[in-house]
Amino acid sequence: MCGITGAIWTVPQLAVDPPLLRRMTDVLRHRGPDDEGFYASDCRLDAPSGTVPGVGLGFRRLSIIDVAGGHQPMSNEDGTVWIVFNGEIYNFADLRRRLEGAGHSFSTRSDTETIVHLYEDEGPDCFRHLNGMFAVAIWDARRRQLVLGRDRLGKKPLVYRHEPGRLCFASELKSLLEVPGTSRDIDPTALDEYLTYQYVPHPRTIFRNIRKLPPGHYAVYRDDRLQVRPYWEPDFNAEVRMPEAEAVERLRETLESSVALRLQSEVPLGAFLSGGVDSSLIVAIAQRQTSRRLQTFSIGFPIAEYDETHYARLVAAHLGTEHHEFQVTPDAVQILPQLICHYDEPFADSSAIPTWYVSQLTRRHVTVALSGDGGDELFAGYPRYKAVAVAAVLDRMWPLRQIFGAGIWQRLPSSSRQKSSLRRFKRFCEVLRTPPHRRYLDWVGIFNEAARGALYRDEFLADLPDSDPAAFLQAALGRAGARDPVTAFSLADLVTYLPCDLMTKVDIASMAHSLECRQPFLDYRLVELAASFPAVWKYRRGQGKRILRRAFGDLLPREIWTRPKMGFGVPLDHWFRDELRPMTHDVLLSDTARCYEFFRPAAVRQMVEDHERGRFNHCYRLWTLLVFELWMQRWGGGTEV
Repeated sequence: MCGITGAIWTVPQLAVDPPLLRRMTDVLRHRGPDDEGFYASDCRLDAPSGTVPGVGLGFRRLSIIDVAGGHQPMSNEDGTVWIVFNGEIYNFADLRRRLEGAGHSFSTRSDTETIVHLYEDEGPDCFRHLNGMFAVAIWDARRRQLVLGRDRLGKKPLVYRHEPGRLCFASELKSLLEVPGTSRDIDPTALDEYLTYQYVPHPRTIFRNIRKLPPGHYAVYRDDRLQVRPYWEPDFNAEVRMPEAEAVERLRETLESSVALRLQSEVPLGAFLSGGVDSSLIVAIAQRQTSRRLQTFSIGFPIAEYDETHYARLVAAHLGTEHHEFQVTPDAVQILPQLICHYDEPFADSSAIPTWYVSQLTRRHVTVALSGDGGDELFAGYPRYKAVAVAAVLDRMWPLRQIFGAGIWQRLPSSSRQKSSLRRFKRFCEVLRTPPHRRYLDWVGIFNEAARGALYRDEFLADLPDSDPAAFLQAALGRAGARDPVTAFSLADLVTYLPCDLMTKVDIASMAHSLECRQPFLDYRLVELAASFPAVWKYRRGQGKRILRRAFGDLLPREIWTRPKMGFGVPLDHWFRDELRPMTHDVLLSDTARCYEFFRPAAVRQMVEDHERGRFNHCYRLWTLLVFELWMQRWGGGTEV
C-alpha cells in the first residue's frame, strides 16, 4: 500500500517543480514509510507537434510484494511509460505469464510492472483485467497523456483538480492542498450531501474545485482536456439461472479463491476478527489455507453493548488462531484531532474510532490484515433490509400502508434511546408514504430534508443549488431497478455506502498506521456472482446471509451464525452528555464557530440542549456537526497562497 501524487501541465507558469512535488509527497509519508521516489520532465515546445506537457510523479511506498525490487515510479524498457501505483493486484502472476508469452520482458517481481506492460498492450482498457485494489497514474509520453484509474469498488482513493493548463492528482486531499493557489472554497452541494449521508459522495469532495475519481472509472488527460469514463458496469438487473446447489458450490469456490489470492505477501499478515459472521468466515477460510496459525485481532470496550470480544474469542478458539485481543477505553477528546487530520474532508462515521484503534494495535504485529467488509451488502446482512422488505409488502397493500403511515403513531410516547423498538417503529411509520428511495434515506441518513432546512441559515439556503442529495441513492437504485427491493437496496449500498463510507473509513484509518487492509468479499468475481443471486437465496423471514451459511455453515460455531448483529460502534449518546460535553460547548457552541457561516446558531444550541436534557437523542447529528466544525478549523475555508 502506498501514497501517490503528481501533476501534468501545459502552461510553464503552472509547473510543479521538484520542491513542491516533494512537499506533495511528504504529506503522504504515513501511507508509505518504507521508500520514496520521484519522476519529473519539463514542459517544452516541440516545433513540429506543439507543446510537450511537463509531468511530475511522487510516490511513498509501503513494501508488501517484491520488497527489494518494487521501487516507484517505474517505467517500461524505453522510458516512454511511467507509473505510480497504490494498491495490490492479486492476479498479477497470471497476467505476467500472459504478457511474457506476448514478448514482454520483466526486470522485477512486482505487480506494478505488470500494469506497465499491460497498459502498453491494452491502453486504458488494462484496468478491466486487474483483480485487486488500486489507484493508478500512468504517464504515456508517446501519446502525451496522463491516465488515472481506480478500482471497481473504491477501495483505494484518488482525488484530482483540473484547472486550465494543469491537472493535479493525489491519494489524499492534503497533498493537493500543498499546491499554491488551491482554493478551499466549500462546495454547498457537498456540504448538503455530507449532512445527509455522513460522507461526501463521489464525484464531489467538500472543496468546490476538487473531485474524486469514481470507483470503476478511469480518466484520460490530453491536450488539457479531461475525459472520465467507466470501465466496470455490471448488469445488476441480471439474475442467475442455475440450481441453488450449483450456486452454493460456485460461491464456495469463488470466495476460497479470493481469500487465497489475498494471502500473498512477503511481510507478516493477519486478519481482523470481530466475531461477526463476515470476519469470522474470512478467518476460517484463511486458516484452512495456511500452514501456520493465522494471527487474528479484535478490540474490546468496557461497555458491554459495544463489546464483541466474547464472540471473537469463541471463533479464535474454534479455529485455533493466534489471537490478540486489545481492551481499549476510547478517548474521544484525544482521538478527534487525529481523525480530523487524517480524514481531510468531513467524515462522520463514528465507527472510524474503533477502526482507528484496531488498525493502530494490529500494526504492531503485522503489515497486512484481511477484513470482512462487503459481506453485508452482498448477502443482505444489514437489519435495515428487514424494514425494506416489510415496507415493500405494505406498498402492495394500500389500506395497511395508509394505516401504518398515519400520523397517529407519532403521538405515542417518545423514547430518548436512539435504538429503542418504539423509536424505530415510529421512524419506520413516519416516512412510509414517501417513495422507497426517500424513506430508505430517512432511515439511514443523519439529517433528513426537514432537519437540514431547519439548520441552514437563510443565506446558505439561497446559495444552495437546486440539487437533491437523494439523487445519488436514486441513481444507484436505478442500476437494479428490475430486481426485488431487498436486492435493489443492498446493491445500491454496494455502490454508495460501501465505497464512500466503509472503504474511506478503512483506508484512512489503516493507512494512518501504515497497515494494508484486504477485503476478500470484494473480489469483483465474487461481487458479480453474488449480485446475480435471487433475494430468496440470501434473505428470508428477516434473516440474511442464507446462502453463505449453506456454503460455509460447518466452518463456524452455530452461535456465530445465529448471534444478533452488533455493529462497530461507540457510545456517542453517553459521550455528548459526559466527556464530549466540554468540547461540544467550547467548540460547537462558541460564538466564533466557523460552521455558523452555514448553520443557524439557535438550531445548533437547541439540538445540544435537547440531547443533554434527554428530550431527544441527537448524538449522530451532533457528531456530524462537531466533526464539521473541527474540520473547518483544521482544513476549511479560503485559498492556499
